[in-house]
Amino acid sequence: MPVTVADLLEQSELGLRLLTSGATVDRPLSWVHVSELSDPAPFLEGGELLLTTGLALRDQQPAGPYVRGLVGAGVAALGFGAGLGQDAVLPELVRAAEDAGLPLLEVPRGTPFIAISRAVSAALAADEYAAVAHTATVQQDLTRAALARGGPGVLLERLARSISGWALLLDPVGAALEAAPAGASRRAGALQDQLDRLRGMRAPASAALSGPEETVLIQSLGTGTRIRGFLVVGRPGTLPPVERHVVNVAALLLTLRMEQSRGLDSAMAALRAALLRLLLAGEERTVASVVDELGQQLPAEPLVVLVVLGTGEQRAAAVDVAADAGAHARAPMFSAELGDTLVLLTSATTPLATQLGALPARVHGAAVGTSRPVRWSELADGVQQARQAAEHARGRSAGVVSFADLAAPGLSAVLDPVATRTFAESLLAPLVAADRVGTGDLVRSLRVWLAHHGQWEPAAAQLGIHRHTLRKRVHRAGEMLGRDLDEPGARAELWIALHPPQGS
Repeated sequence: MPVTVADLLEQSELGLRLLTSGATVDRPLSWVHVSELSDPAPFLEGGELLLTTGLALRDQQPAGPYVRGLVGAGVAALGFGAGLGQDAVLPELVRAAEDAGLPLLEVPRGTPFIAISRAVSAALAADEYAAVAHTATVQQDLTRAALARGGPGVLLERLARSISGWALLLDPVGAALEAAPAGASRRAGALQDQLDRLRGMRAPASAALSGPEETVLIQSLGTGTRIRGFLVVGRPGTLPPVERHVVNVAALLLTLRMEQSRGLDSAMAALRAALLRLLLAGEERTVASVVDELGQQLPAEPLVVLVVLGTGEQRAAAVDVAADAGAHARAPMFSAELGDTLVLLTSATTPLATQLGALPARVHGAAVGTSRPVRWSELADGVQQARQAAEHARGRSAGVVSFADLAAPGLSAVLDPVATRTFAESLLAPLVAADRVGTGDLVRSLRVWLAHHGQWEPAAAQLGIHRHTLRKRVHRAGEMLGRDLDEPGARAELWIALHPPQGS
């Protein structure tokens, strides 16, 4: 237990006497400090017992500002050494301390300040030793629970008891695996936003939710890109550093327990990658039999291919979230890594493909692209389509982009606006300069002529000029640009230059 003013008052050998009534004496003391400065506040951190002989209050200095400065610095109590700087405790100091609610102690002349310092120091050392001993005991208890047979439920029960709170073990998608007490499992649903944030970070990572009544600490479990689960603990009030250390020990033990399957996970990931390469080579029947042996099945065609781009942590999180969505939808899904890309396959006839579109909202920072519906024989094309859509999503921070959506806005959607406008200004510069000094109206004439697919009569009618005048303008523009405007490529370049995409 931390040492308080009340503890010092009970030590008769110190002979301390409390001069203020109503002031709290059960506040923990952080240290003992001696100062004769008129304003020691800048040198204090809070929680101290300040000892003084009153030298700073000799020359009729008001005691009120002095006491208020100490209270503002967070001093826990003031000890006045009588018979040294002053013959007795100053009455105005007693009144000021009484008004401010600051405990004021009289230290008799026979009690040296160092005796009080030693008493507090010894108590703090004993308290620190007790905390270390308690932590060691709890750590041993948790280690024995982690090594015991069965699930991690016993470890969570002992952890919850040691912090006087509750504990939850969640799987990678946030479902409760163990809870202590059992009712704590109801808290899992409210933590989803924090879990989604931690999924995109390399484990171990943590988040703390501090409120006026409770502190909740969340830690991801794992040592690589794959998150194995989450440990969540909570208790009323704050979570002291000693108890945070206990939680860290529990997280480490749970991680070691869960990492035992890491070798199997690596082997399964390699197998899935090999199966995906076989699927891309057209060996769908061969892969179907292997997947069936694993207790799963391939999705039925037509297929929708989803490609997820992101860090290793983000791709691993996407696998877990997608697997959870597939289990809830009861729809077959196949996932595998292809280089730095995660490929997800599902049937276009189930709602799972649409549900997987929510992946970026659950895995922050991931970009997702989807293909058009394809058959197994077109899988390579589907992967390429989804990859192109995902690259577009990543470049535009769009989250999810369908391959079909790439063509909807037209060519301007895939052109860089700044680069295209620079190209347009450079290409059209001779025409703009000529229009500025003459009456040729070359830029507008070209734009109208191209809009009418190079037909002279309707373009000239719209411009209100004779067709021969339009022919002369177009011929002059072609010479100035150094391009044959009968060529389709030259016309396409001019169309883009005359209609640059909007945006920055």
